[in-house]
Amino acid sequence: MSNISRAALLGLVLIGAGAPLRAQDPGDPDWPCIQRKVEHLSIGVMWPLPLPEDVEPLPDDLEDIAAQLALRRVSEDRARELLGEVAADHPDFGPDDYGRLFQATFEHIDRQRARIVAGIDRYARNQHALAGEIDRLQTEMSRLEADPEPDFDRIDAIEAELDGRLRVFSDRAKSLTYVCESPVLLEQRAYALAQMMLKSAG
Repeated sequence: MSNISRAALLGLVLIGAGAPLRAQDPGDPDWPCIQRKVEHLSIGVMWPLPLPEDVEPLPDDLEDIAAQLALRRVSEDRARELLGEVAADHPDFGPDDYGRLFQATFEHIDRQRARIVAGIDRYARNQHALAGEIDRLQTEMSRLEADPEPDFDRIDAIEAELDGRLRVFSDRAKSLTYVCESPVLLEQRAYALAQMMLKSAG
């Protein structure tokens, strides 16, 4: 790796290491995303109708529908088709029934979203640790280079290790924007599904 490329990546490390200090959640200064950290969604914000207090497990066919609706790869058009199948197969479905279906779907989405949030937390910790390793290597290399009799073998070894650490840091940083958007996209999906089911519930 050239000195220019390495200098650019070292700048990225400094920016990345400081990014959490500019996070939007004062309760978690290590949170690396612009979006506020919310570990779990609130179903009441999305479903305005009363939900049954004693929720019985859904029949297997409806639980399967709920699991499918929660999948990000299932398009909104396909979600509407699935809800159309529910309406056709269960003509007596009322608001309480759709509430139970949404509750099951919401729980799938919220669990998936919580796993992503936990993964972002791990990402932030790993990046901080990696930034520390890079700083340590850079400091050691500068010290060795300033020695009147440099140990060039050791300098070469540190340089190779530093380049590897910088690549890993850079690759992780490039994926951060997409990863940070994932919890928001899941929240939007849950809201969109709630609107579809409310419409079906009449």
